[in-house]
Amino acid sequence: MQLRTACAVVFLSTLATSYLGAQATVPSTPGRHRVEIRSSADGSLQPSYLYLPSQPVRPTPLAVFLHTWSFDLEQRDSTLEAEARSRGWILLAPNFRGPNDHPQACGSPVAQQDILDAVAWVRGHYQVDDRRIYLLGMSGGGFMTMLMAGRHPEPWAAASAWVGISDLRTWYTAHSEDQYGKMMRSCFGGSPVVTDSVAAAFRSRSPLTYFNSRHQVPMDLAAGRFDNTVAVTHTLHAFQALEPGVVSDADIEALANPGPGLPRPSAADTASDPVLGRRIFLRRVARAS
Repeated sequence: MQLRTACAVVFLSTLATSYLGAQATVPSTPGRHRVEIRSSADGSLQPSYLYLPSQPVRPTPLAVFLHTWSFDLEQRDSTLEAEARSRGWILLAPNFRGPNDHPQACGSPVAQQDILDAVAWVRGHYQVDDRRIYLLGMSGGGFMTMLMAGRHPEPWAAASAWVGISDLRTWYTAHSEDQYGKMMRSCFGGSPVVTDSVAAAFRSRSPLTYFNSRHQVPMDLAAGRFDNTVAVTHTLHAFQALEPGVVSDADIEALANPGPGLPRPSAADTASDPVLGRRIFLRRVARAS
């Protein structure tokens, strides 16, 4: 299943590693570099990986890759790295406070600021094409991609969220008894039904809180219909919030429950896609130019 608002497809990059302690120098050689960037929120040094291409496009597009829920900046995607290298793009992989198991993570204000600070640092030190800064992530990274696009739309030319979590309270309800529920309680200090303040914190960090028809960042949303970790409804409800009327409640019910899917899919809904290489149950595009 795949959904799109406007058009945004993001590709990314790779290689060798250097470590820069307190960021005394700025990397200039191609490859993979660990950098530390001072947080404007709390003054701490926060790590990121920076991938510099050997033959950069000028000015250079920047892709920002956000790690998944339980991981940190050490998570890598060889396909994205190779794609960025071949295209001559810069790839940035910030840590944004690591796994979502403590209060400063899980979409907190400081985690959001870490991403903005990292992007600002790259823009300040390299010839970045400010019209081509892209954001993407999968699962927990898809959650953070949607949250950043909703709360801080200014830097992004487009964003791509795969299997993203759009409503933390709904996700907590589905996972209250497993490791994800435990991690969320560690982040928020309890379940969303404990106190009004905890419920408000869940709400304030949920992308759906900020998605509406006035949203301006082009979004590419994709999900697996039978994903057992992040229900397909997270992506469907996100798209519905961005583009009311394009995906109906009946569509969501048909796709969320067992069965063949949409009772009367259009040809576009089920068209094959050699890039995805999977059966497609729904594909909708809105406001595409």
